[in-house]
Amino acid sequence: MIIIDTHVLLWHLLSPSKLSSKASKAIESGNKSNGILISEISLWEIAMLIKKRRVEIGISLVEFINLAKTTNRLLFEGISAEIAELSANLDLSINADPADRIICATAIVNKASLITKDRNLLKSKIVKTIW
Repeated sequence: MIIIDTHVLLWHLLSPSKLSSKASKAIESGNKSNGILISEISLWEIAMLIKKRRVEIGISLVEFINLAKTTNRLLFEGISAEIAELSANLDLSINADPADRIICATAIVNKASLITKDRNLLKSKIVKTIW
């Protein structure tokens, strides 16, 4: 199982050339097998990026995600009590950003490899990463 960070989801859908070859292959493999896990916090992050005009997609977030689901096997994971507790207790060296902590905890709880370019997460020993 793989889970992708918010920036990876956006790059996959809008700018695939920004992805590493390993990330692209892992996403392709996830689409062909058991799917690509997305933490629902990524939806909020994308909504905030749109609101701040740091990302422009030309359609609503709902339409964007529905369109993405037509060509990708996306599986959305909410914030369970286990994920919330783990994210709150992760070492700060992981990342201070709450969304990244939730995504990391989601990966750990689901025993999924995290596709990310985030340096702190790539250096971490507690979550398996792909880049």
